[in-house]
Amino acid sequence: MRYTGVISRGITAPVFRQGDNLVEMVRRSVLQAAQDQGFSIQDGDVIGVTESVLARTQGNYADLANIEKDVREKLGGRDMGVLFPLLSRSRFGNLIRAFSRACDRLYIQLSYPADELGSMLVGIDELDEKGIDPYTDSFDERGFRAIFKDKTVDSFTGVNYVNYFKSLGGNIDIIFSNNPRYILHYTRNVVNCDIHTRLRTSRILKGGGAEKALRLDELMNCSIDGSGYNEKYGLLGSSSAGRDRVKLLARNCEAFVNSLRQAMLEATGKRVEVLLYGDGRLKETAGAEERLLYPAHTEGLEGAAREQKLRLIADDEFPDLSGEELCSAVKERISNPSGGGRASCAEGTFPRRYSELLSRLCELTGGNGDKGTPIILIQNYFSNYASL
Repeated sequence: MRYTGVISRGITAPVFRQGDNLVEMVRRSVLQAAQDQGFSIQDGDVIGVTESVLARTQGNYADLANIEKDVREKLGGRDMGVLFPLLSRSRFGNLIRAFSRACDRLYIQLSYPADELGSMLVGIDELDEKGIDPYTDSFDERGFRAIFKDKTVDSFTGVNYVNYFKSLGGNIDIIFSNNPRYILHYTRNVVNCDIHTRLRTSRILKGGGAEKALRLDELMNCSIDGSGYNEKYGLLGSSSAGRDRVKLLARNCEAFVNSLRQAMLEATGKRVEVLLYGDGRLKETAGAEERLLYPAHTEGLEGAAREQKLRLIADDEFPDLSGEELCSAVKERISNPSGGGRASCAEGTFPRRYSELLSRLCELTGGNGDKGTPIILIQNYFSNYASL
């Protein structure tokens, strides 16, 4: 009997630079780790590689001047609005600087009490105390500050995001509303920055009278003066890379995962799966048109996990068994799930996609800072209690 289930290992790697052969460097790093730690590569293992290192080796960057030029040409260069940016310095610090330079007046509309991913601008209890309804109440900056005063400091980062966004340009006004149409009182030229609701928001803006309504994925979707770009996602999912440029999401992701899988097959004779995983800050939502959590994966990771509830099998179908007899019966039941019972319908287990689950595991294992493990090796993921 095997006494371990899923194993997720962070694999250390060099610091990647533009032009590096990422397929070869990942292959070598995984094999070196296996030799050093005394484990072997098996069929069905999963190698996760963070999207960021692929973008770095591709050199997929854009300077703020490139973004400024694209925005100015597409939105006119006069007044414009930025709708629903995340409360994130790494995501929007450089973007707001570029947007500010691309127009005469910039209006930033923040959602409240939190942004799309749950980062709090003000506390829910504060809204209740002040009698504020976030579904109907909208504010200019003066009105918002008069009500909440110094209550807009993020409890985790210690950053006052109202002050922070204001500091990114001398022509910036901040407004507050969860109604996309509110910004149209200030400008008819808008970039909506929400992620999972962006198509709906864009439709609302255009229906509300916006003259120019663009989404983040419609900016930097082609090269500007030789810059990097992403034809599908544009600025969506971008992040700061120094003070004067941003890293865009990687391109040609499918080609990379398939090339790495082939390289591992040639080196080990084993058929592994490869996942290029993305940004853990982007939430997973059932039915979302695109999930940026996993930009690409090999075909073996298609589909969803439909696990049976082990406790339901044990409690409902074998309530009179215990010990080895119970273990044997449960294993047999898992191996032959056609016998009926509540567990056969996977009651209580939402069938989440393999790529979503694995992406989360990769992100948690690799961290988001100085761990130095942008490569993740996951083993035994497709095993279950019956195969131990």
